[in-house]
Amino acid sequence: MKILISGVGGRMGREVAGMALQGVRGAVPVAGIDVVPMDTREFRTYTDWNDVEENPDCIIDFSHHTATGALLKYATEKGIPAVIATTGHTDAELAEIDEASKKIAIFRSANMSLGIALLVELAKTTAKTFPDADIEIIEKHHNRKLDAPSGTALLLANAIREIRTKAQLVFGRQGQAKREVDEIGVHAIRMGNIIGEHEVIVGTDTQTITLKHEAHSRALFAEGAMAAAEFLVGKPAGMYDMKSMIEAE
Repeated sequence: MKILISGVGGRMGREVAGMALQGVRGAVPVAGIDVVPMDTREFRTYTDWNDVEENPDCIIDFSHHTATGALLKYATEKGIPAVIATTGHTDAELAEIDEASKKIAIFRSANMSLGIALLVELAKTTAKTFPDADIEIIEKHHNRKLDAPSGTALLLANAIREIRTKAQLVFGRQGQAKREVDEIGVHAIRMGNIIGEHEVIVGTDTQTITLKHEAHSRALFAEGAMAAAEFLVGKPAGMYDMKSMIEAE
């Protein structure tokens, strides 16, 4: 499986490159692209999609959401599936991704961790079991992360809203207003070098259930993206996610 790494100069891009160079999931890195020029001995890198000469089997994207348009233009023109692991997309960019999925296979997830996929399902089950409980989501990341709340926190919140269809998201909390029954609180913490922690707290008058996932290494996200690429190659056009991959296994 020949892969092109978008955002190859970033932390996650380097993680993916390192794994691919070790042959994880049978991957071979044939090219990389990043806004910052860089040199690698193992494969060619570019700053412009128009200059890419290689023919990858799949793109793995850990770049920046503003690069989405150029990535999708290249991928759809070449007919190359793409794993989009970047977060912080605007509504317009998400619409672009949806439109592109009509032409190519796209795997999009706000978090590439299998553990997070499990957390999502547990959160939905808990929300269904305790329909009147208060639900709050707390996410923690390093002080360099740009988007808040995290894409994973929104993933969790929207999954719970599939069960609580009337729920409204409340970002942070301040002032003198009483908590409403249909609120789902979402709170972001930025400090130090925290890789990623996500906590779903479900509380009633008699008990509290806390569901938590903590990432110990960024390698787990790269590993998940590699698995997603392997899963995606050969798939027909459409939108795929962690649930798709888990159910296929």
